[in-house]
Amino acid sequence: MASFNRRRYLQIGLSGGAAAFAGAVGLRAQDKEPSDAKLIDARTRRSINRGLSYLASRQNDDGSMRTVGYGGNVAVCSLTGMAFMSTGSTPGRGRYGLHVNRSVDFILDCVQPSGFISTTRTASHGPMYGHGFAALFLAEVYGMSPNPLVREKLTKAIQLIVNTQNEDGGWRYQPQRKDADISVTICQVMALRAARNAGVYVPNETIDRCIEYVKKCQNPDGGFMYMLSQPGDSRFPRSAAGVVALYSAGIYEGPELERGLAYLRRYPPSVVTSRRHGHFFYGHYYAVQAMWHAGGDDFKQWYGAIRDLLIERQDEENGSWNDEIAVEYGTAMACIVLQMPNSYLPIFQR
Repeated sequence: MASFNRRRYLQIGLSGGAAAFAGAVGLRAQDKEPSDAKLIDARTRRSINRGLSYLASRQNDDGSMRTVGYGGNVAVCSLTGMAFMSTGSTPGRGRYGLHVNRSVDFILDCVQPSGFISTTRTASHGPMYGHGFAALFLAEVYGMSPNPLVREKLTKAIQLIVNTQNEDGGWRYQPQRKDADISVTICQVMALRAARNAGVYVPNETIDRCIEYVKKCQNPDGGFMYMLSQPGDSRFPRSAAGVVALYSAGIYEGPELERGLAYLRRYPPSVVTSRRHGHFFYGHYYAVQAMWHAGGDDFKQWYGAIRDLLIERQDEENGSWNDEIAVEYGTAMACIVLQMPNSYLPIFQR
């Protein structure tokens, strides 16, 4: 895709985690392993197409979604846009180009003067979740969209993330420098990574501090606790997020990653494990990314299992995936997971 040629990188005077954060640069869609694309067989393509068609039918002209409670939620709308882009569409181009444009316009309209991406018109479980997903989406769009507001508002959104990092190096539900948790933190880390890849300035200190925060959240069993201020046991969804936080921050090897991946391997996708953990789509959105970065048999085996499980769970009538947050949320997440081998989104490239 020609749009990825915009990704130019400069690595000068970086050290430690910040150097690694900027080190996975110049990646292109063709860098994926040729065999990965074969994982999306005809049955999987049919499942993806049905899911995307459902999302397209549920999108309003302003880019919001037709769902109760979360229709205008910026995270749901951003994930929907990313699901469309994961099939190769870009703003104004491709089968879902119009729908991507709508998603972009909606998110841009939700950027406040402070850079905070939020709206009061819909439900939100911690608005910094939405901000992180929305900033990530804008960063993925940047360079593909002719809209000059994308860079302006993306830059403000990233600066807000930098300014609200707490003293431990993480983020919490509100854009305030108070407490932090691993779940909200990973949303901000991915947005920062995507933004820096796109050429937006991110201070090295911000990255180094968040790396230390994530590492401190890891339990001896390799999984991750929810909050440093309230130490607790490991759980699959947040542990998947913790591993991706390390990868996104530029950590590609070391004991923390080895222990984290070993923990995730204990919970392969299955009907049994899907019932054991909450936050099914959230967990597998991050788990498939973790295994994608690990590559090799780790990814092939994991993807094959979650692919089969998702296809089995898909609504036979309308092609959606149900979730307690919103059907559109579950469907967008499922479509992103199933399209991981495409490697079209820059943030998902190895």
